[in-house]
Parts: sequence; structure tokens; C-alpha cells
Amino acid sequence: MSATTSPATGREYGVVRVCSAWDFPRSTYYSRPAPTDGAPEKPRPVQRRGPRPDISDADLLEAIRTDLAESPFQGEGHRKVWARLRILKGIRVNRRRVLRLMRENRLLSPHRSRVGAEVKHDGRITTDAPNVMWGADGARVFTLDDGWGWIFTAVEHFNAECVGWNVVKIGNNLAAWEPIAQGLTDHLGGVGPDVARGLAIRIDHGPQYTADHFINQAHYCGLALSYAFIEEPETNGVAERFNKTLKEQVIHGRVFRNLEEVKRAVSEFIPVYNSEWRLEKLRFLTPREARINSRAARLAA
Repeated sequence: MSATTSPATGREYGVVRVCSAWDFPRSTYYSRPAPTDGAPEKPRPVQRRGPRPDISDADLLEAIRTDLAESPFQGEGHRKVWARLRILKGIRVNRRRVLRLMRENRLLSPHRSRVGAEVKHDGRITTDAPNVMWGADGARVFTLDDGWGWIFTAVEHFNAECVGWNVVKIGNNLAAWEPIAQGLTDHLGGVGPDVARGLAIRIDHGPQYTADHFINQAHYCGLALSYAFIEEPETNGVAERFNKTLKEQVIHGRVFRNLEEVKRAVSEFIPVYNSEWRLEKLRFLTPREARINSRAARLAA
């Protein structure tokens, strides 16, 4: 019925006009039709609005659990799970649906919550092409037999790929240079004179990176030194973020007997990270996929 007669005026008024005057949604009017036999209206069961999804919540939850079990990483958020289901399994669902199911079933990592006020860095340190800027940083790790040691890494700003790493007892400038030398050898052909011309390295003001030997070696290779701002670690955020991921996935929660065990764990993690870790800023490509796509785009151009 689209119109009815007013008992007060004797005129017919349509549903659109009445609902507009009363600021009442027509969907609510049509969702509660008047009973025709005088019997009280039965309550309708609560059900999902819209078309029926291709995959039920139960099946999607099972796919989420399977993906988390198969992933070589830990502590991942719902975005990476959603991306892998979409890319690797062909399960195309809304990201917020994955978040809801993971939250309801306590599958979200407790380590992802933010603590304190968020400080946003207004600058942009990522690049649009590889071999424009790398980041380098070091982190300490404790072992039972060898005591404290160091992990140094070098990370590509374009795709967050780890291009070199080093695990040592003494964290001096020679140890800090080794990951960069590995990256230059693998991606630019060596550590000869001016081989890195056009490439900058983002580093902090630690003694390893301000030593004369490190600076002279960088200048010899044509590598430009780009120091992060003091007391603003986000300006070296690419390397800092990778080291955080490395510690979350490899170091935290484990007890290492010696630095050889640390070296073995890091050497096993780096190739898996480069080939399987999916980043939202890369539209959920892996670092290796992003580099391959960039190379193909340059060749096509």
C-alpha cells in the first residue's frame, strides 16, 4: 500500500510524503507490515543485512586460523591476514569482517596496541625507486655464553627489503659497514670507487656511523651520508621498523646460548622476510615482489 486516507482531512497521503514530514525512514515502515488477520505481529529473527556472502563466518574463521598457523611470522595484524587470504587463497572479503572475526575469537596480537600518544612524522623517507636511499641501524642482543652482542642491518627505503646484515660481538664501525658492503655487492656489483654514486644511506649519530673509517669508506664508494635528526628516530624509521620486526619475530621470547645461534636465526629469517613478508605500504606485496615489479616497469619504459 503506497497511500492511505487521513481520517482528519479525508485526503490521501503517500508514504513518501508522510515519512518525509515525520523524518521517518521508509525502510522501517516497509519492514513492519501491518498484520492482516488481527493476530499480534511476530518478532523477526535478527539476521545479516544485504546479500548472503560467498563464504560463511565459520568457513572464513577456519581460513583465518589456517593462515595464521601456516604463516612463518608471529604477532601479525588483521590487515596482513586479509591480504594473504585475498592474494594467496582467492578469498575476497571485507577487511573489517576479518577484523571482527579475529577480535571476537581473540586472534589479534596483544603486542600491536599503541601505548601513549602517537607522534606522527610529517616527512616522507620512502622512495619511489630502489637504490636511492638505504637505511642502516644496529640493535643489541643478549646471549648466555657470549653476553651482549650486536645485530647490524641495512634496509632499502623503497621496499623495506633487508639488503645486508651482520651479527658480531664487538659493535664497531667495521661491523656496521658490513651490511652496507653486502648490499652494494649484491645490488650494485661491489664496493669499488663510486659504485654507489646516487645512493644515500640514512644513519643515526652513533659512534659506529660517525667514525672516520666509516665515513671514508662511504665516500670512497660514492655513498652519500644522510644523518637522521637528533631525538627524532622516525627520520630513520625504515631501518628502525625493520629492526623492530626482526626483534619481534626472532629475538623476543627466545633464549640464545651464543652469538652463533643468533646468527643462524637471523640468517634463516632474512630470506623468508624478503620473500614472504607483506607490507601495507606496498599494497601488500612482499619486498622481493616490489623489486621485481619495479625492475619490470623500468625495462618496459
